[in-house]
Amino acid sequence: MRTPLRLLAVFWFLCSLLGAAEPAAGPVRVVSQTVGSDELLLALAEPAQIAALSHLSRKPEFSVVAQEAEKYPRIGLGDAETMLKFTPTLVLVADYSRAEWVTQLQRAGVRVLVFDRYKTLEDCYANLRLLARELGAEARAEAVIAACEARVTALRAKLAGVRPVRVIAPSTYGMIPGDETTFADLCAHAGAENLAATLGHLHGHAAVPSEQMLSWPVEAVVLMGSERETALAPYRGLVPYKFMAAVREGRAVLIAASLMSCVTHYRIDAYEQLARQLHPEVFP
Repeated sequence: MRTPLRLLAVFWFLCSLLGAAEPAAGPVRVVSQTVGSDELLLALAEPAQIAALSHLSRKPEFSVVAQEAEKYPRIGLGDAETMLKFTPTLVLVADYSRAEWVTQLQRAGVRVLVFDRYKTLEDCYANLRLLARELGAEARAEAVIAACEARVTALRAKLAGVRPVRVIAPSTYGMIPGDETTFADLCAHAGAENLAATLGHLHGHAAVPSEQMLSWPVEAVVLMGSERETALAPYRGLVPYKFMAAVREGRAVLIAASLMSCVTHYRIDAYEQLARQLHPEVFP
């Protein structure tokens, strides 16, 4: 029987409250269940504090820190029993992690920290500070944030006065990101206009409005990958994209797959990648 949405909302609210409680005293052993929490943990933790990372941690198509993650154990598919084998004192999950895992972990006496904010850069900073408090790494978090802010400020100065390039981020599964998404945040920092938000008025990840999209003045499509024709190939035969001039003419800019979906402070790499491709005139 499906759990009512209202009850799920209450469940995650209670989990968030538990995650905000005072950290337990003594050595910390952390298991991370998601790629996003892997990236946060590796940015802040001492090696001895890392018990295990997610099962996707070493896959470069998902993780920005895949190479560094090779030094640490993985949790397999991420079920609660697998996580408990690493005797953690703290497990990092997201609000989309399976609720029964969280319940099992808490029943075993393990502290669970639930991350439920990741749409904006400010959310990323909040997550860094939240985890730093658990690890006793507040100074390290502030140093990471300060370095990020310096890069964002420098990029903002370079892009001052440029005309935003009108873009979309198509997908092959019938959805497209509008406002209140990590892609909207990427556009806001890279001198781009996300037409799905500004003209399509789409919220979150929404169904593709096929006919409406054909009237959008798309100047470039933003795709995941490292080779333009390979990235474009699925869209050359897919409605409505195959009818778009930007796709037919190969006007695509590419972002590494791990950065396109990045929910941590490493998304600044994506800001810079996209800005350099859309506005080469302001980069020496």
